[in-house]
Amino acid sequence: MVNTQAPPTVRKPSKVEGIKERSHALREPVASELLLDTTHFTEEAIQILKFHGSYQQDNRDNRVKGQEKDYQFMLRTRSPGGFIPPELYLTLDRLSDEYGNHTIRATTRQGFQLHGILKKNLKATLAAIVRNLGSTLGACGDLNRNVMAPPAPFRNRPEYEYAREYANQVADLLAPQTGAYYEIWLDGEKAISGEEHPDVVAARQRNHNGTVIPDSEEPIYGTHYMPRKFKCAVTVPGDNSIDLYSQDLSLVVITNEQGELEGFNVLAGGGMGRTRGLETTFPRLADEIGYVDRADVYDLIKAIVATQRDYGDRSDRRHARMKYLLEDWGVDRFRAKVEEYFGKSLQPYKPLPEFKYLDFLGWHEQGDGKLFVGISIHNGRVKDDDTLQLKTALKEIVQTFNLPMLLTGSQDVILYDIDPANRDQIQQILTRCGVQSVEDIDPLVRYSMACPALPTCGLATTESERAIPSILDRIRALLDKVGLPDEYFIIRMTGCPNGCARPYLAELAFVGDSPSTYNIWVGAAPNQTRLAQPFIDKMHIDNLEAVFEPIFIFFKQARQPGESFGDFCDRVGLEAVREFKPGAETATIKVSAGNASRHRVSVRPELYARLREVAVREGKPVSQVASAAIEAYLSQLLQ
Repeated sequence: MVNTQAPPTVRKPSKVEGIKERSHALREPVASELLLDTTHFTEEAIQILKFHGSYQQDNRDNRVKGQEKDYQFMLRTRSPGGFIPPELYLTLDRLSDEYGNHTIRATTRQGFQLHGILKKNLKATLAAIVRNLGSTLGACGDLNRNVMAPPAPFRNRPEYEYAREYANQVADLLAPQTGAYYEIWLDGEKAISGEEHPDVVAARQRNHNGTVIPDSEEPIYGTHYMPRKFKCAVTVPGDNSIDLYSQDLSLVVITNEQGELEGFNVLAGGGMGRTRGLETTFPRLADEIGYVDRADVYDLIKAIVATQRDYGDRSDRRHARMKYLLEDWGVDRFRAKVEEYFGKSLQPYKPLPEFKYLDFLGWHEQGDGKLFVGISIHNGRVKDDDTLQLKTALKEIVQTFNLPMLLTGSQDVILYDIDPANRDQIQQILTRCGVQSVEDIDPLVRYSMACPALPTCGLATTESERAIPSILDRIRALLDKVGLPDEYFIIRMTGCPNGCARPYLAELAFVGDSPSTYNIWVGAAPNQTRLAQPFIDKMHIDNLEAVFEPIFIFFKQARQPGESFGDFCDRVGLEAVREFKPGAETATIKVSAGNASRHRVSVRPELYARLREVAVREGKPVSQVASAAIEAYLSQLLQ
């Protein structure tokens, strides 16, 4: 019998796949172009430069028609768990003044960024970072990014120690093995670094059902690395300071009653990025995949990486993150493929307590007699200005007391291993430099985040970091006006839909669409375990008060005791929030009156909320529940 079935269509790989293949394990064309007396790299070199931890940017505030762009570079540290030794911090502080724009920026993945580096200074800057206990290798590009972990340096809670330990070891396991980094930036000199754990070394060499590519300079990644970036986190039960549902791969430490590590719960398939105007791209929460024993965790990580490496979309980079593989395949098929590479079945996911959002600001005991202090950094920008000399304060404290620091997933910093005898002197420095105590920070500011956006990010279409302070002031004024002076909730802002500040996990998010215009998302859980939903398209920022005043009035009138803004919006539904008219103090329901016509019925907000609860429980539209309730009531009256 002749097979007349057409062969499967082979999709052409994206051009970036070819660039990676030609790069000679991330060497070219970066190495050659670095020697040229130019202000910038070619497009092909830019793609490879990302793997080395740098993005080429230009300052759009300085663009002049007919003149060359103001090219500059951003460097990002690879800092597993947010750890920054004092030598590295002081080096970054010096480099920011010597070569950069006099600021340091804490990222939402627990690293630091330097901005404004010129091409001619790129090698000196990067070499100085490496020689002072830092690295930028793999901080960007199509491979594992910085591995996150809870930043609290507790010494009497072993689960936190395990989370930090395994964040480091996962980072080592998935680090690029190519020698290109040291060849290019340190002329072949291998910087002094901590030795890898023997189990990590053994796991990288062990070819477990095809997880390793034999005879490759990159045994886990191969010639083409990953289809897109890959993000990991390790946390402890109850601590969601690292937004574990937003990660490609999250591990949750599981210990026994004696505090000994037994294994990990595993989640996979989260991601925040979207592409403007492309409905096939969307934020997604990670799924629960299963549980793995401690002894098998590295082989399982390799199995998950290999699944994405071999089956992720290499044709369409907008569809290349692992979240789309989970979405297209479903959890069961994905788990089955992972288990093929793993060589055995995963164990069932273990029950966990409810997660909480934690930022660890203020003074705390470590559990070993020493202290740590969490310091809020507005939008992550460490700088000096007329009212706040945060850069001066951190430099003075680190120099004086030789303190290490941990960066948080909310762009703040923790100084730790503090002798209690030094607490007052450290607090005096912070106070003298205008650093607010945690009690004095408006919670709207404390729990907000923003990406850098303009003028340096090439993807930004509008402001974010520079705009959010005034936005928060306006929201605070509105809350005061409607009688909610003590209210706060999690607000995040980005200059484009890519989601670098994880806006889709905020109770209220401003996602940049075009100049001064944002898409508004609401309704995420305050502990970042539920996604926000799109609420308003293309809201001009001048209309903020007109849009949000009735929403906050509705929130005040119809909320349940202690209910957060995100939970309220999710409970009553976005339709009710849109329809509420404060003058009538009612919500409006559209109920069917026949084949095509629909009529509006106004009800009190609290009654609408009850209807909404029933509708959610029964999986029906609110209008259907309301129609049934009205019909039942009228039938009873007419009996």
